[in-house]
Amino acid sequence: MKPAALGFRVHSGWTSLIALAMEKKQPVILARQRPHLVATISYTFRQPYHTAEKMDLVEASAFLQQQCSEARALALTALRAAQTEAAQQGYKLTSAALLLASGRPLPELPKILASHSLIHTADGEFFREALLHACARADLAITTIKERELLATASVTLCRKPVILTQFVSSLGKPLGSPWTQNSPPSPPGSRSPLTIRF
Repeated sequence: MKPAALGFRVHSGWTSLIALAMEKKQPVILARQRPHLVATISYTFRQPYHTAEKMDLVEASAFLQQQCSEARALALTALRAAQTEAAQQGYKLTSAALLLASGRPLPELPKILASHSLIHTADGEFFREALLHACARADLAITTIKERELLATASVTLCRKPVILTQFVSSLGKPLGSPWTQNSPPSPPGSRSPLTIRF
């Protein structure tokens, strides 16, 4: 089968997912999904470190471990579904890319729970870790890049001006509907046939 790649952008309790391949130097979108990384979409589970902040340390640690196991399992399920969808179209997912935040490395749990700014950072990293774990389980080569550096890096790599790339990505997503923009609502049911966009 022909190679394809996954891309992720994490949100609170869910992720945007897109499967992409190249045909004749043009991108072909194979799948786009909005998989949940928590079983219940509520503040309690979408913001696990905010929830843990209100617990004692032992209870907080147990809660986060339980949620970590759940998030990892859901991430792997979503990834397997994307693999199946790509395979049905003649492609094999071989790599993945994940956008990172710009925050500094996190300290130990007691220090995280004592700092509201670190709690916000930890909530984002929590779901990124679940996706990285799932990609490793599926033997996908993983690329990570800070979101604020993405456009500049792509501009250099693709030899295109940032404004051209921004317009291209916007055009790429326009006929697809959601999830595409940074804060897309859940996508409606419908066909997910491949779509080729000229670049």
